[in-house]
Amino acid sequence: MEFELITASGGGTNARAGVITTDHGKIETPIFMPVGTAGTVKAVHQHELRDDVKAQIILGNTYHLYLRPGMDIIEQAGGLHKFNGWDKPILTDSGGFQVFSLSANRKLKEEGAYFRSHIDGSKHLFTPENVVDIQRSIGSDIMMALDECPSGKSDYNYAKKSLELTLRWLKRGWNHFNATSPKYGHSQAFFPIVQGCVYADLRRESAKFVSDMGAEGNAIGGLAVGEPAEKMYEMIEVVNDILPQNKPRYLMGVGTPANILEAIDRGVDMMDCVMPTRNGRNGMLFTRHGIMNMRNKKWADDFSPIQEDGPSYVDRAYSKAYLRHLFVSQEILALQIASIHNLAFYLWLVQEARKHIIAGDFKPWKEEMVVNVTRRL
Repeated sequence: MEFELITASGGGTNARAGVITTDHGKIETPIFMPVGTAGTVKAVHQHELRDDVKAQIILGNTYHLYLRPGMDIIEQAGGLHKFNGWDKPILTDSGGFQVFSLSANRKLKEEGAYFRSHIDGSKHLFTPENVVDIQRSIGSDIMMALDECPSGKSDYNYAKKSLELTLRWLKRGWNHFNATSPKYGHSQAFFPIVQGCVYADLRRESAKFVSDMGAEGNAIGGLAVGEPAEKMYEMIEVVNDILPQNKPRYLMGVGTPANILEAIDRGVDMMDCVMPTRNGRNGMLFTRHGIMNMRNKKWADDFSPIQEDGPSYVDRAYSKAYLRHLFVSQEILALQIASIHNLAFYLWLVQEARKHIIAGDFKPWKEEMVVNVTRRL
């Protein structure tokens, strides 16, 4: 994997534009990555991701794919790209966040994380080494290290012990990555994850450790997990002051359109979140003018397009009244239209950010856009 930094804005912002090159194609940054947890972005066909959403990279999840369909099936298919028919880049989360969200059904040990499947209760162990092996079997272009993701409300002592465990696991995962090879003829990159909760000294320690590894890219984890947004932005600034300029920076699991713009402003290159699809399936639409609740009666006789100047075909093909009708009628098409719209908007947003970074006027554009995208319509 290669990363070319094209430009950094200056003018009171750390926003940057670049290009990541993988064996499955190029990714123009800053970029938002739709989440395809179980090998599929919910309610969205691959051709819609490619042609309407204009996704350049999607995510899969090690935890879910490991449990179902399992590595035997994925290996027989020739990797996740062939299994799900997506020929562009794929990033896989290590599964750590999913394991640690199962607080009642997991136990952390030095060797790894023991957990019970949410599907059938069977017992499993994730280690820093076997999550590398699993991601080798999946064949993702970018794989993540196993880490612990503490709550944003964790006290300092817990956060410190958690970070120490994460760094020990990181050494083991990095060593195993370098001792193994890809299975399907394309290269794979390994991203370590910066942790440290909301404590600046822990974040600095973690960022320094991660930077010194010299991996092809780096991730920032453990944010948007209960801490205030301003604390999240502060931690991004602390970490990005240390992470190398010539490597992509991936902020994991964030977030709202405003969060994304603020993260880009602070030097983040890659982001993902289930919000556009999950909230879309519940009737919330994000637009460049604000947020709409499509179950609201005010849209019942509004026959204007969802968004006339929108980024996706769905905005002009369907009216607000029709989409509201689909939601209140519990029609599956509502979920599909809303998911495609929200993903297309997120991808439009980061592409517009990139244009303004290159043009040198990102900061004033961002300030205006943050007001717009947080408005309730």
